[in-house]
Amino acid sequence: MEGGKCIIVSAPSGAGKTTIVRHLLGRDLGLDFSISATSRPKREYERDGHDYFFLTAEEFRQRIAEDAFVEWEEVYPGRFYGTLRSEIERIWKAGRSPIFDVDVVGGLRLKEIFGDRALSLFVSPPTIAALEQRLLLRGTETPETLRIRVDKASHELTFTLHYDHVVINDDMHQACEEAYEAVRGFLHA
Repeated sequence: MEGGKCIIVSAPSGAGKTTIVRHLLGRDLGLDFSISATSRPKREYERDGHDYFFLTAEEFRQRIAEDAFVEWEEVYPGRFYGTLRSEIERIWKAGRSPIFDVDVVGGLRLKEIFGDRALSLFVSPPTIAALEQRLLLRGTETPETLRIRVDKASHELTFTLHYDHVVINDDMHQACEEAYEAVRGFLHA
């Protein structure tokens, strides 16, 4: 796949990656959000084609068969996430750089695919306890889903050494500025 540079932002759920991605999109960096596809249910505040491309599990499997994804993963049983080739091509065609808000496995796959054309950022919570508190404050987790997410986050934190830059999100403003400086330096190198 031909194209320019791209930015990959990964983190455990609740670490603040979406806030950092929104901050980067609001700065003058020439970034455009790469909308991922998912088979998970749409949350009430989300819009199809804006937050995600919402597909049924069957539609997702059909797109996999059609080789429509650059990368995809079944993150939880029956819950697929992936990056559509058409989405990246759309952004590059507009002369911009895609920024990906993806889970850790997806981030590593994208880095493997794009190599030196990609900057991979890992957003880390200061501690697992802080992450658990953030997830509780969201009010979207049951005790069971909270435990699953916290266990998954503990595992995902072991992958930080595979990322180009790690941003520890202890202070959101500082984390946003650190991410901005890393991205600006990469895009203008």
